[in-house]
Amino acid sequence: MKLLQLCKKILIWKVRLLASWTLKRYKPTVIGITGSAGKTSSKEAIFAVLRKEYVCRRNVKNFNNELGVPLTILGDYQQSGRFFFWSGVILKGFWHLIIKDKKYPEVLILEMAADRPGDIKYLTNLTKPNVGVITAIGDVPVHVEFYSSPEAVVREKGKMIESLPEDGFAILNFDDERVWELKNKTRAKIFSFGFNQGADIQIGNMENRMENGRPEGIAFKVQYGGSFVPVRLSKTFGKPQAYAAAAAISVGIVFGLHLVEISDALSEYEAPEGRMKLIDGVKKTLILDDSYNASPLSMVASLETLKSLPAKRKIAVLADMLEIGDYAEDAHRNVGKVAAEVVDHLFCIGSRAHFIAESALKAGLDSKKIQIFDNSETAKKMIEKELKQGDLILVKGSHAMQLEKVLEEIRMM
Repeated sequence: MKLLQLCKKILIWKVRLLASWTLKRYKPTVIGITGSAGKTSSKEAIFAVLRKEYVCRRNVKNFNNELGVPLTILGDYQQSGRFFFWSGVILKGFWHLIIKDKKYPEVLILEMAADRPGDIKYLTNLTKPNVGVITAIGDVPVHVEFYSSPEAVVREKGKMIESLPEDGFAILNFDDERVWELKNKTRAKIFSFGFNQGADIQIGNMENRMENGRPEGIAFKVQYGGSFVPVRLSKTFGKPQAYAAAAAISVGIVFGLHLVEISDALSEYEAPEGRMKLIDGVKKTLILDDSYNASPLSMVASLETLKSLPAKRKIAVLADMLEIGDYAEDAHRNVGKVAAEVVDHLFCIGSRAHFIAESALKAGLDSKKIQIFDNSETAKKMIEKELKQGDLILVKGSHAMQLEKVLEEIRMM
């Protein structure tokens, strides 16, 4: 075990060193993105905005940690099933230090996770971002279990913009109090986005788009410097996706793009898998797949989105929110209270989700409309059995709860 840990430390050191040398060799503009919710959607939206004007690379999947970020800097690591993968990464890294890669990106768009104290400082010391984006944190941030308090999580996220140079840009969520309070922690120029008046990029008039009775996406207007532009996002829903688009618009403005160009680019944005994507379900149902991960902030936002959409019945499949420590019971009970006001039928999966069920019952949801399961495997058949034509089903929970098993059972293949 100790030998494996030692080997991992050596590997991390080697890959980090190569990544550092690569950044010095190629000098790309680095955009760092962090937050407790909305990081991946913002990363993809930023990529959609910049990719037509710049050669860009972003991290994929969950490669946002001490190994994933350096791998993104070094290059194409997606073929990770190859034998001798790590040897190949290191050799390729050295080769491109000697022989210049003419296709190396001008812009790196790097999502950065803060799973443990020190993570953001570690990653920003390596990457030295020119632009820092903080998406949303909320009152109970994800991963707070590994910190002394929510404030400690905020301080860790704030390391992102503390690291920025004076000529850099800190792009902050104006509506999130914890994020906006960080504005005094940076010497960089401040750029804000949000729904509230006073944001540099202000979102307004958001509505769901319908075609032939089916939800097709969201539309809203964005105001910047006295100009307005419409934005349309397809096959995705909810305020979190509008925030992601607004963060991307902010980055586009910083990079000198015109507002109309940015809006056109966002029309081609696709929400990442498991982030509020609309998919077809069995029995002529529709599924809001928000299954990739969950925090108290994103869980409530997903239920609000479900509430805003038309359906014969609204069903929620809600699983545990993990890594929130002592805040777990209160956070899950709050979700249950919100769910009771939205759903016609509630499926709860996991030991912590029992608190969602109890709270929804107390808030007035009929006990016959609440079902509780220990895990996704035992839940999936019962959920499929309950579905009827015209249902809209929200699927949401932490990644470790394996909600993909439920999705495999209820989605149209």
